[in-house]
Amino acid sequence: MDKLTSILVVVNRSDADRLLLEKAIRLARSIGAQIYLLSCDAALAKTLQHSYNSEDAEKAWNICMSEHLSYLRTLRAAASAPDVQISIDAVCHSPLYEGIVRKAGEIHPDLIMKAPCGAHPLRRFAFDANDWHLMRESPATLMLVREAAWAPNPKFAALVDVRGEGATGLAETIVHTSEYLALGCRAELDVIYSETSEDSAERNERAGTLQRLAREYHVPPTRTHVLSGSPEVTLPDFAAHRHYDAIVLGGLTHRKGLAPLIGTLTSKLVEALADTDFILVKRALRGKHTGAVDLKAGPSVAWNAAFGD
Repeated sequence: MDKLTSILVVVNRSDADRLLLEKAIRLARSIGAQIYLLSCDAALAKTLQHSYNSEDAEKAWNICMSEHLSYLRTLRAAASAPDVQISIDAVCHSPLYEGIVRKAGEIHPDLIMKAPCGAHPLRRFAFDANDWHLMRESPATLMLVREAAWAPNPKFAALVDVRGEGATGLAETIVHTSEYLALGCRAELDVIYSETSEDSAERNERAGTLQRLAREYHVPPTRTHVLSGSPEVTLPDFAAHRHYDAIVLGGLTHRKGLAPLIGTLTSKLVEALADTDFILVKRALRGKHTGAVDLKAGPSVAWNAAFGD
């Protein structure tokens, strides 16, 4: 991401919406972005799909859309942000993630923000099927916002892989986006890489690559971390002890064959970091590498797959 002119904020008419909009306004105000506030009624869409009376269906649609718009106006007014341009819209579409993707196709936002809407016995906001689908299908960088407020000076972490030319290009995209968003909300930024190789020459080479990348985006050595071991093991524990407000990583792949590898790492991060926001980068820098995954790389490809688009 090298610009942030518009943010699509998807509400779910819960207590999470207030904090979600607060974070969006914090980003938009500092960077000068516009906010599109969206409510998508997937439950109504399912009901209307099975309605045999078109007149009753139209009446129900009009009533519900009016209620959604009224809610959005109230939410916008309560935010008290007259200096930020906030547009509102309500749609009726099922499944939910498709409605969000369709709206994104109309307005082309640089960032999509929403709260996870799944159920979990120990926490309020877990990821459900729509969230996982949206991670793969979102056409823009996606921020899944959980229930913890950001600190006055938040802590962000960029999770990257610097093994191979393609991975380095994707790592640059992630760090570039992380720096841009961190500057927007005055956050500290760490860059983290987990090395699985036992070859000292390879480790030193990749550590050097990581340090050069960090310097390019003004991340000091004290905030650049090289971990030893499989990322599925090292990253959740390290991040949990650092108490990051947001984790930035590559967007999930559309290639179904990689889904099991992706789910392993991402699921562990989600479970370990209950109060952390997740930002999934979906756009590469112009003229840079795309970060394609080498399927012959063996089990460690889970790192690239999880952080690749």
